[in-house]
Amino acid sequence: MLRQGDVFDNPITGERATVRLGTRETKGERLVVDLELRGAGFGSDLHLHPAIHERLTVVSGHVGICVNGAISIAKLGKTIDIPPGVAHRFWNAGICEAKLTIDIRPAKRFEAFIRNMIGLAQDGKTDPRGMPNLLQLAVIANEFDDVIHFLKPPRFMQRALFPILAPMARMRGYRGSYSEYAFRVPSERVQNESKMP
Repeated sequence: MLRQGDVFDNPITGERATVRLGTRETKGERLVVDLELRGAGFGSDLHLHPAIHERLTVVSGHVGICVNGAISIAKLGKTIDIPPGVAHRFWNAGICEAKLTIDIRPAKRFEAFIRNMIGLAQDGKTDPRGMPNLLQLAVIANEFDDVIHFLKPPRFMQRALFPILAPMARMRGYRGSYSEYAFRVPSERVQNESKMP
């Protein structure tokens, strides 16, 4: 489980996440990270969480955000609540690094998903948008359907195509979750000076 001070880097998306409050401390109920978006850094493609509440707070820089099709630039101090089922994505919209704090509830399954996505990116198994190939996506989408729904390809296409692709993907060695990513050590560990409640 993630613990306070763990740091994970996604070399493809330009994200660096430092855990402020981990799933270890909250028994999987909550995850709070300080997220740096370097350069043209960005979060996941347009997606929604069926049962996760996400709260983003801009700490520095300018963060572009799309929530339910409405695009805006969130400036310093802005907090955006994203309830379950709401499509969203975010990116660095400035010329300098942007920092935000992300609070996710519940977080246990989200942690498993994000560890897999970061591991794939670190191992060079994603495209420039941080997304895996279609076969890998088919088994990840199936494994983590309770956590995240990507909106590309469209959901109707995913429902028709992924059940056909998933068995082929498994035959080729793709899995929905990789134990080596679940237990991969953080990029580094830091001592957090501030503690979240």
